[in-house]
Amino acid sequence: MIPFNHPPYTGAEDQYVLDAMRSAKQSGDGPYGLKCQKWFEQHLGCAKALLTPSCTHALEMAAILINIQPGDEVIMPSYTFVSTANPFVLRGAKVVFVDVRPDTMNIDETLIEAAITAKTKAIVPVHYAGVSCDMDAIMAIAAKHNLYVVEDAAQAFDAFYKGQPVGIKGHLSAFSFHETKNVTSGGEGGLLVINDPTFVQRAEVIREKGTNRSQFFRGMVDKYTWVDVGSSYLPSELQAAYLYGQLTEAELISAKRMAVWQQYNDALKPLQDKGVLTLPQIPADCEHNAHMYYVKVKDIDVRTNLLSYLKEQGITAVFHYVPLHSAPGGSKFGAMHGEDIYTTLESERLVRLPLYFSITDEQISDVTHSIERFFS
Repeated sequence: MIPFNHPPYTGAEDQYVLDAMRSAKQSGDGPYGLKCQKWFEQHLGCAKALLTPSCTHALEMAAILINIQPGDEVIMPSYTFVSTANPFVLRGAKVVFVDVRPDTMNIDETLIEAAITAKTKAIVPVHYAGVSCDMDAIMAIAAKHNLYVVEDAAQAFDAFYKGQPVGIKGHLSAFSFHETKNVTSGGEGGLLVINDPTFVQRAEVIREKGTNRSQFFRGMVDKYTWVDVGSSYLPSELQAAYLYGQLTEAELISAKRMAVWQQYNDALKPLQDKGVLTLPQIPADCEHNAHMYYVKVKDIDVRTNLLSYLKEQGITAVFHYVPLHSAPGGSKFGAMHGEDIYTTLESERLVRLPLYFSITDEQISDVTHSIERFFS
């Protein structure tokens, strides 16, 4: 059996997790939490990085920070996970979906401006498969209309746009360390990246249940108290220790995933040349992170048959999102602006193949040969 995913594990995590388990500090912002945050601040060059229990929590913090209110509108792609929308819906916003680009499955930046109204508060681009959206174009639109940009960079760890790390263009961005991501903090985990320094102080308060506890521990106040809205947005020190172990081996993990991605791409190119499937397309300005490998087939019927065939061979491949605008919640909390030309059509063609740190060359070969047999 070849699973779709297996959480990354290098062995480097053990010593740090055991150390955290034996320490007197197991709640959030212990030594490993602070080390992880410093690692991201140095690698991204952001004003502040704050670990969270999940990417969803990071986006919830972002929605509070930009002061989303009932009646506000937030623009995003429909082709994304529900966690992109929920944090803004929870604050009472209406979600405005726009179509995606067929080459990257990212939001079509040329359609954003037409979706803006007097109620629009933010744009939320999603960097699908670790391939950056056209952030320069999006930031220009946001500046023109005085809008916030919150990047959903859940899949974009160690990806780059025009030579810079993904996640540093928007006012805020959110990363995921779920077990399906390139690096994980033990199954779940997230990160809020703050690029606008004016958000830093309030973000620390929101993250600490609405208290100024962080300032207290830095000796800035003689006692801490409730000063704002907030919740429990700190991950445990055990999660941070696991993540820190992964970060020490980040180059190894990235190199292995890139090698797997390239093996798939090389092996399946003949099928693209025959016109039976389409391989991923990476814009010239983008350096992807091998978060996933997907192919697109002719239509949903071919996809259904291919997935069934691979399952018979002991291979778990999957399709991805059902577009949010076509879901019951999507019609209740949002609406599609303009035509759905590509979102549904392209999503129904997409097949994700197994890709994880511990996958073997033999397993990759089994997957590609099975796909070749299916189309022959």
